[in-house]
Amino acid sequence: MRVLGIDPGIRTTGFGIIDSNINRLSLIACGTINPKVSDNLPSRLNHLFEEVELIINKFSPDIFSIEDMFYSKNVKTAMILGQARGAMIIAAAQANINIFEYAPRKVKMSVCGNGGASKEQVKYMVMKILNLKEIPGTIDVSDAIAVGICCLNQVGLK
Repeated sequence: MRVLGIDPGIRTTGFGIIDSNINRLSLIACGTINPKVSDNLPSRLNHLFEEVELIINKFSPDIFSIEDMFYSKNVKTAMILGQARGAMIIAAAQANINIFEYAPRKVKMSVCGNGGASKEQVKYMVMKILNLKEIPGTIDVSDAIAVGICCLNQVGLK
């Protein structure tokens, strides 16, 4: 079973591709999607859509998992993040992939056993779970991988 985990963002979106074979998880690929900050919002949303579509076409995941929104006091920021999530979800829907969404606390609980874990704790546990010495890229990458691990835990596909 192969899952694509996404930590959505309008500036930086993290992604991780994880394979699950008989209780063994393997990181296949990971990275970030970075729309140009100078582009207008529609162009940035289109970039996110196209990049996720390319990732799906390249790695053929069985499942798409994305972190759900946290509820921000800044309504405009929350709306933009919702649009970014929507663009990426549509890419998965068009590829006919099962889509799962997880709240940030659920992801942290699944990976760390603590819904209030720090991003550093999440990164540490992701490295331990996947037996990695380091995770290339930003904290967005380890968060995306954690979303994928959470999905595999929740759906029972490990």
